[in-house]
Amino acid sequence: MKKILIVGATSAIATACARLWAEQGSEFFLVGRNEEKLQQTAADLRSRGAKVVNLHCMDSTNFDAHPEMLNKCLQALRQIDIALIAHGTLPEQKACEEYADLALQEFANNCTSVIALLTILANQLEVQRCGTLAVISSVAGDRGRPSNYLYGAAKAAISTFCEGLRARLFKVGVHVMDIKPGFVETPMTRGLPLPAALVVKPEKVAKCVIKAVDRNVATLYAPRFWSLIMLIIRCIPQPVFKRLNL
Repeated sequence: MKKILIVGATSAIATACARLWAEQGSEFFLVGRNEEKLQQTAADLRSRGAKVVNLHCMDSTNFDAHPEMLNKCLQALRQIDIALIAHGTLPEQKACEEYADLALQEFANNCTSVIALLTILANQLEVQRCGTLAVISSVAGDRGRPSNYLYGAAKAAISTFCEGLRARLFKVGVHVMDIKPGFVETPMTRGLPLPAALVVKPEKVAKCVIKAVDRNVATLYAPRFWSLIMLIIRCIPQPVFKRLNL
């Protein structure tokens, strides 16, 4: 039975992943900001076969709350086999260009709060000498595009942090996975002018994540075709790239 911590547990991708793990009889410690949504998620997971579901309300940008959350998680689960960090927001780029305080808040939502969590979780898994840290970043972090470079910068920082952390924890038997979804049909992307052919359901991403965790994949593009798309985008020369409206 897997013991799983999910931060941002009510997000669409996290919920889809949890449902698949629940079918395996996993035990969960769910963290989120909205208690009502957490309760709904917990009930859903129990109906799908989850053995035990523990809940904890926390704003991840409150760094001082992280140690208490981890302590309660360890009291409930005793050990963490998988930690999935899935919280985040999709900021409005134009607003972030105008208001520096908003830009910094969104960077905290999408980057520094994740790094803070990864730090204390990494130390715990290092003591355990086992487990997987899985983090949802984004293909947006592969290159700074004018349409979302604040969000992309946050995700790029996470991916770089994960790469170094992976090399550190590999020596003690702990795996770190960087998950890079493309366009996913979620409440966060609702209403955006996305190319329909490239938009997938959260369930499809979740299936990719579950398989990748079992295989200790380092960097997961979900779905896989995004690895080719982003390879092409990364190869566009800078003099050309800066003229594109991406």
